[in-house]
Amino acid sequence: MTNKILAVLEQREGQIKRFGFEAASAAANLAKELNASAEAVVVGNEISNINEISKFGITKVYHLKNPDLAIYSSTGYTDAISGFANEAGYNLVVISNTALGKDLAPRLAVRLNASCVVDCIKFNVSGNDIVFTRPTYAGKALIDVKLLSEKKIITIRPNVFKAEVVENASPAEIDVKEIADVNLKCKVVSFKKSEGKLDVAEADIIVSGGRGMKGPENFHLIEELADSLGAAVGASRAVVDAGWRPHNEQVGQTGKTVSPSLYVACGISGAIQHLAGMSSSKYIVAINKDKDAPIFSVADYGITGDVFEIIPALTAEIKKIKQ
Repeated sequence: MTNKILAVLEQREGQIKRFGFEAASAAANLAKELNASAEAVVVGNEISNINEISKFGITKVYHLKNPDLAIYSSTGYTDAISGFANEAGYNLVVISNTALGKDLAPRLAVRLNASCVVDCIKFNVSGNDIVFTRPTYAGKALIDVKLLSEKKIITIRPNVFKAEVVENASPAEIDVKEIADVNLKCKVVSFKKSEGKLDVAEADIIVSGGRGMKGPENFHLIEELADSLGAAVGASRAVVDAGWRPHNEQVGQTGKTVSPSLYVACGISGAIQHLAGMSSSKYIVAINKDKDAPIFSVADYGITGDVFEIIPALTAEIKKIKQ
């Protein structure tokens, strides 16, 4: 029986990310259906927006504090969270299925002797049992999973479980626990990120280009459309492999899995690995000259035509409307 649920809040540069709030909201909703309690934990040094957690139905958050854990460490985070979760007796741990979550979840499962299911897009509670739904076969099918172990670890697909604000929520109690000894086999001392660009993993709107763009010199059309929509720029694997765009823009099974409100696919045929990374988007618009392209099988709106005519016209119309 699950009676204590823990949400792991992902933070970066001292701020809890939207993914962390999604995990907190999912944990709170599960707790409500199971008549259980939901709490949260965040690892790091100074966390500037920790008080915001109360808006998402969490009444208590534990801050495992250490300056050496300001940046994610596989060994450091695993030691800190597993020790804390074991001592407090949590039955279910919820983590977002980000790069951090994909690395951390299996490590915690081993330490806690727990079963683990990743990339969940839905859960269904029946009595004291929870059935988790996740994509399989590169997104072509869905599988329902019931975990039989006493302790369970799940990761949830980003942007699928929305961070739902709870009205009239009470302020969360914050318990800061200083961690003295940290197991760091290696330490990240700095990292660089693209300035002024939205990350496809976090964006609510994404405009992606594929081989149909014919070359890197034409991606300014994708960038202009993305700019008019306030969107992030994405790319297919073929485009990244050809060196036209950086890997951090790649959407797909071997890139980033995204679930934005709007996904615009330009000149992308829709290979299985690409569809696996974006088919859970709320609305999909496909622009392709091949009316039989697989991308149209998942698109909500399809435009058959030349991307070099359609994208500039679409960008001009959007700018006109916004003016």
